Amino acid sequence: MNRPVSALSDDLFRRAVGNPLLAPNRWPYRINAVMNAGATTVGDETVLLCRVEDRRGISHLTVARSKDGVSNWVVDETPLLAPQPDVPGESWGLEDARITRIDELDLWTITYTSFGPGGPAVSLATTRDFRTVERLGVIRPPEDKNAALLSRRVGGQFILFHRPMTVSGGRADIWLSRSPDLQQWGEPEPVMSARTGGSWDSARIGIGPPPLETPDGWLLVYHGVRQTVAGALYRAGLALLDLDDPSKVIARCEEWVMSPREQYELVGDVPGVVFPCGLVWDEPTDEIRLYYGAADTCIGLATSTLTEVLTHLREGH
Repeated sequence: MNRPVSALSDDLFRRAVGNPLLAPNRWPYRINAVMNAGATTVGDETVLLCRVEDRRGISHLTVARSKDGVSNWVVDETPLLAPQPDVPGESWGLEDARITRIDELDLWTITYTSFGPGGPAVSLATTRDFRTVERLGVIRPPEDKNAALLSRRVGGQFILFHRPMTVSGGRADIWLSRSPDLQQWGEPEPVMSARTGGSWDSARIGIGPPPLETPDGWLLVYHGVRQTVAGALYRAGLALLDLDDPSKVIARCEEWVMSPREQYELVGDVPGVVFPCGLVWDEPTDEIRLYYGAADTCIGLATSTLTEVLTHLREGH
């Protein structure tokens, strides 16, 4: 007998036994919280670029490395990216990095939120080793955030997913912009909207990790928010975008695939949050490792396989 979709949703991503992987007490210097890490592999190491909040409430981005992507994390002694004192648009912090490897350029791109009095904006940096970076500056002005690049051009253009806040109605949905050179960006195009009514993703949505190219389409993990009497509740869901036209959604699951349920997800600076920013797919084993912020306080890991996820999208939308 086939299991109902709800059962499949509950079992699709399995939390790591060692969660949380990284917490403030693991840091080599004094911090308040660590969360929302971009992820990639560099040689035989998994690299996380973690959002680290200091005890003023200002965030910066610091690298953590692991041989197996699960244990024995080594955290850098200093940030890779920190607010520059002479840049007002960064004075309130740097947040929520996403990492994309772009083979054409032989480098990794880092999209992140730079936050200042004018509001959140999307900034871009590049690196070849995660020890030094080149800042390219703001590429989408306030109010905008939750940005990630595709790993290759589509139709000759680089594709950036992001979440501008619309002036009319204050909506927060997923859009994309196109660029020939990572510097000049076209007007945003709508991709996927928050659902209406009482759905789990009805208040706002935003992209999670950079979409993963698969034979079925670009695999999109996103966060959705529902506003409750107890505050905002952050969950994670799945969608699939057309390979040749990533503004086209070809599948979207009705149900969430991760919801706060463990103590470290329910209790923290912001209770009731799972917020994925990093995804690593290990092709030989087919394993997907999804790195997520938990309660804006620590970092967790959940795993699945690409085969299971694509099957779920085919059957569960």
